[in-house]
Order: sequence, then structure tokens, then C-alpha cells
Amino acid sequence: MSYKKFYGVCKKLAIPGLALGGGVVVWHYASSRKSLTAVANQADQDVYRWAPLPSREQHFETLKQTEYDVLVIGGGATGCGVALDSVSRGLKTAMVEMYDFGSGTSSRSTKLIHGGVRYLQKAVFNLDIEQYRMVKEALAERANLIDIAPHLAYSFPIMLPVYKYWQVPYYWAGIKAYDFVAGKQRLKPSYFLSKKKALEIFPMLKKEKLVGALVYYDGQHDDARMNVSLAISTARHGATVTNYTQVVELLRTTDSDGKTKVCGAKVKDRLTGKEFDVKAKCVINATGPYTDSIRTMGSPETKKICQPSSGVHVVLPDYYSPNNMGLLDPATSDGRVIFFLPWQNVTLAGTTDNACDLTFQPAPTEKEIQFILNEVRNYLHPDVEVRRGDVLSAWCGIRPLVCDPNKSDTQSIARNHIIEVSNDKLITIAGGKWTTYRHMAEETIDMAVKECNLEPASGCKTKGLLLDGAHGWSPTLFIRLVQDFGLENEVAQHLAGTYGDKAFKVAKMATLTGKRWPVVGRRLHEEFPYLEAEVRYAVREYACTAIDVLARRTRLAFCNVHAAEEALPRIIQIMAEELKWSKQRQQEEMTRAKNFLRKEMGLDLGRAELNMPINFTKDEINQYAKRFKSLDTDNKGYITVNDLRKYFKKIGERVTEDQLHDILNEVDLNKNAQVDLGEFLQLMNMIKLGTLSNSRFAKAAEMNLDVERISVERSGGGV
Repeated sequence: MSYKKFYGVCKKLAIPGLALGGGVVVWHYASSRKSLTAVANQADQDVYRWAPLPSREQHFETLKQTEYDVLVIGGGATGCGVALDSVSRGLKTAMVEMYDFGSGTSSRSTKLIHGGVRYLQKAVFNLDIEQYRMVKEALAERANLIDIAPHLAYSFPIMLPVYKYWQVPYYWAGIKAYDFVAGKQRLKPSYFLSKKKALEIFPMLKKEKLVGALVYYDGQHDDARMNVSLAISTARHGATVTNYTQVVELLRTTDSDGKTKVCGAKVKDRLTGKEFDVKAKCVINATGPYTDSIRTMGSPETKKICQPSSGVHVVLPDYYSPNNMGLLDPATSDGRVIFFLPWQNVTLAGTTDNACDLTFQPAPTEKEIQFILNEVRNYLHPDVEVRRGDVLSAWCGIRPLVCDPNKSDTQSIARNHIIEVSNDKLITIAGGKWTTYRHMAEETIDMAVKECNLEPASGCKTKGLLLDGAHGWSPTLFIRLVQDFGLENEVAQHLAGTYGDKAFKVAKMATLTGKRWPVVGRRLHEEFPYLEAEVRYAVREYACTAIDVLARRTRLAFCNVHAAEEALPRIIQIMAEELKWSKQRQQEEMTRAKNFLRKEMGLDLGRAELNMPINFTKDEINQYAKRFKSLDTDNKGYITVNDLRKYFKKIGERVTEDQLHDILNEVDLNKNAQVDLGEFLQLMNMIKLGTLSNSRFAKAAEMNLDVERISVERSGGGV
């Protein structure tokens, strides 16, 4: 390589810390052609890492004008994996997604990167070599995913409590077999815990009849961020990626042999309504549970191959589990597996597994939530009251299970994948799971190269290919964020663990707090480490709606639906500044986001409990009536915002007008800006039954009654 060429590489390297003089010094001390080439390659990598992403509008202009080798339909884990594999081989690649990247199944998983313990059990007992291969493949991919995105994925211990002595050798043999199959890819060795040690680590565990516990390791990650990272990595490698782009029609042509062949798709920008054609030599369908909707496009007689299955998760407060140990219930009352996992400073419990109808807006049901809570109660100490009111959020994901017509229940369907090539050369990748997305993508592009006569510059490169944010990440990166920017420790750890080395870009966008500490970093919500700056950064990573930020660029909606509702106005305000939204567009975003929280994140289910029948004694009714009257000082028969305002003024607590209205809305069933005695009794009934907790309205009534009882002498006042 000539000095002139190397000088050019250094010159285009627009990142902090590399000056032209540095390039000259590197040249001077390069002792061989090989070392110089390595430095130049690193420079190219740095350009890839730090160059600004093309805007969504620029991607659309490219999409209209380019004929691609590969067009991928679907922007979930599989679709992004296929697109990244394709573009990294040197193929001209485009990827379109109907909603946001990862908005479907890929952001609603159990957050585990696993090989499948129960699949290994089936492989052994049924002598099923296919299941065994699937587990071995998944364990290898598990290790690779942790290697290529160490800021997002990590090894994670899961406890298997044992309540019968004969189960100890049985389960021990199972998890040791899991370690053995993993081989060199094993994360950490599994081990046995005595009853005493198990309770030290997991004190919430039920003690009675506990023999001990076994602990094994799988991986855990932030699935939505991993998906966005895949999409961003794909764009940085030169692919065209667009979200909110719907395929409305597959384009077909006739080849020289008179055979019909798919040659692209007519797509629609769902934000502007504009339609145009995208030409491609190969079209790959990677739409997860919606696979058949693309396969049958123009061919309604095509036999379906996917069986949708719904999986519901609920989120509980962090005190339900230790922060460094998960729990596995291997045999629930109906034979399904339930996980109980700490994640993002909350506790995640799930999942159910039921055949379902296909929908773009899957929603949890109260029956499924109660099932999960009942199973959780079976494993926790009686002192831990598992209350319905402690559910912070609930969501449903639809799994893309490959349908086997000879099997009737979804539990027996393996999560392996199939690749189908139709007569018109539409390639479909269906089934699989998060852990194996990369291997699925590799096999899919191998098939595409063969069937569509593509000419890649190289073979598969995604094994070990670092994802966006991983290149400069280290476990201590968050310390630099604290020291360089004056961020809170919790916020710095969140940024480093979400964006990797791109955390510095987010930190630079953070605003001053006006406090001595932290210096910068205004939060979206005081209970969570998400910053207002992340909303602005999300827009640069193709976030187009408030839901994109609530659900995927941050995980507020998944962690606490109530906090998400409270942060929503500020999110819309920031996005309006960035995207120049009109007042009408802001109102539309507010309506859509609230509908999303109510229907898809379980907010409506909690509020529906207000209609439960009341069963109080006469004394209890009198007691609650006194609390009610303590706030209704004018004896109107109802409580208004003004009554709450007077109460908080009396106790000297500053509450904003928005907070006053939120407190009233907790129990205002009729939505008439006032609460009568009947609504108040409904609220107290929910608290008694455990279907509601931490009600600010109820606490205000209780505290006000206590204030009224304190005399001047007892309070230390008077003259």
C-alpha cells in the first residue's frame, strides 16, 4: 500500500483522537507491509464505526433508484440477520420493515439467549437427533452472540429449585449434559447448591421441603436493542434499510425459459403514503409469524407453514427476585416451563404458550396473567404476597413456530427453522428463535446464492462480526462516562450497556441538569436511567413514532407501563422538536401511544379490575367513608382536583397540576373529573384484594385522616 493511499484513509477518518500527524507517525514506525495494511484496515473499520448514518429519507431515495441483489422483507431478528449476512458478503442489499425494527416478536421474547434445556431432554429421551443438533447449534450461536455484542449480551445464572431428593441426580445429569453439549462454548460450569446456600442467594424461595438447587448458565440480553443494533450494523455496512415500509405486492417477471420469477416488490412508505417499485434479483421473506401473508401474496392457494403461538410475560417489581439469579419452573400445572428472571431492574415472569390467531397488535389476557402469577406463588415463600396490583406491565409476543400437521399442540413443535424456495424463487426463512438468527441467516443467503445465481464477493462473514457499539466497549467504559461527562453512575452503566462505544455520542447530546451532581443527564422518568438525550439519538437511529421510543429505543413500556404513560408527553415534545411535528401530529402520536399502552402493554387490564364486586363489612364501609369525607371538606358528595390541591397545600407538599389530575384519574371511572363514594369504595376494594398497590389517591385520604386526628398540643404547635 502506498503512503498516498494510506494518507487518504487517515484523512477520511473523521473521529476524535486521530490527527494527521498520528497517521504519519504510524507510517514511519510500520515495520512491514502487513502491519501497515492492518492499520489501514483498522482505519476503515473506524470510518465504518463513526461515520454518520444516512437519514431515512436518503435510504428511500436509494431504494427507489437501485436494483438490488437481495431484498429482505422483515426487520426482526431474522430479517436483520439475513440482511447483515448478505451485505457483508458484498451483495447489494435492501431491507424493508412494515413497522419498526423488532416491533413484533423480536422485542417481546423472554430475553434469554439459550440452547434449550427442555429440547435436550426431548432429544435424549426420544433419541431425536434433530433436536440434539438444534441444541448444539444454539449453544454455539449463544457464545457467538455474547462475543459480537458484549455490551448487550452476557452470561446469566438460572436456578432450578429441587423439592424431591430423587430429582437431584436427575436434574444434575440434565444440566451437566447441557454443559457437555456446549463443549468449549460453555459459558460457566453448572453446580449444586445446598438448601441453606440456595436460600441465601434467593431468600424469596419457598423453604418447605426444599432439598437444594441446581444452577446452570445461559445468556441474557436486551432483545429490542440487539435488534436495532443489527439494523444499524447492516446500514453501516452499506445496506439500504427502511422501517414503516410495507410490501403491498410482489413483482414477477418471466425468464428466458418462460418461468415466472419474483423480481422485486411494490412497497409503500406508511408515513407518507407514497408507493414505488423495488427491483431485486432475489427476494427473501423473513417476516416471522406473518410469513404466510407474504407467501400467499398473489398465490392464495399456497399451503401455510406457520402456526402462530402467543407467549405472555408479566413484569413485577425488582424485590421479587435477587438481581443476579433467575429461576426456572420446569413443570408447571399444565406442563409448560415458566421463567422468573431479573431484567432491567425489574422481575420478568413468563411465558405462556397457546395457539392463537394472527394479529399485528397482540395483547395479553387477564387469564394468562393470573396463570403466571399462580405459578410464581408456587415457588415463593408465603411471606411474599404475589399481588395482581404489583404487575407493572404485561405483553404478548407471537412466536413463528413451524407447523407440523402431525402434532396438535405447540409445546411439541420444535423452534427449529425451515428454508423454502417457491416455484417463482421466493425464498422464505421461517421458524427458529433469537439465539439462532445468525446461523439461520447464513443458511438462507447460501440458498439465495445458489437458487438466484448471485455472485457474492466472499463467503459468510458474520461469525465473530462485531455489532454496532461493540468495537470500543469494555466493562469499565461507564467509568469514563461518569468522569468525562458528570453522569450518574446508574445512567452511565445504562448507556454503556445499551449503546456500547456509541454511549459517548448520546452523552454529548445530554443537557445540563442545573444541579451540582449529576452535571448532565436529564431523565425521562425519575425511576429509570433513560435520558431525554436518548430520544434525540433515537431519531437518528430511525425512530419515527413515540411508540418506537417507549417500547424499543427505551424499554419503559415493557418495564413499567405507568411510568411510560407519565413520560409520554415529554417524549412527544422532544420528537416534535427533532422531526418538526405539527400540533395535529403530536395529538395523533399521543392517541396512538396511549392505545398501545392500554391494549398491548396491559394498562387496560389493571383498570378493568375497578369493576369487581365490593364485599365490605358495615364497619369497613364506615371507616372508608370517613377517609372519603376527610378529603371532601365541603360535603359535596364527591372529590375534585381542587380538594386534592387543598390537601397537598395543607401538608406542605408541592404537586404539579398534571400530577393532581393523574392522581384523580386513578379512580375516576366515569371520567367526569370527580370521584364519588362508590368509586372510592371500588378503589379500596382493589387494594384489599391486592389487585392494586401504591395508590396515591388512597394514600392521600389515609394521610389526611391522620392529620385531622393530631391535635395542636400533640403536634408540637400552638403558642
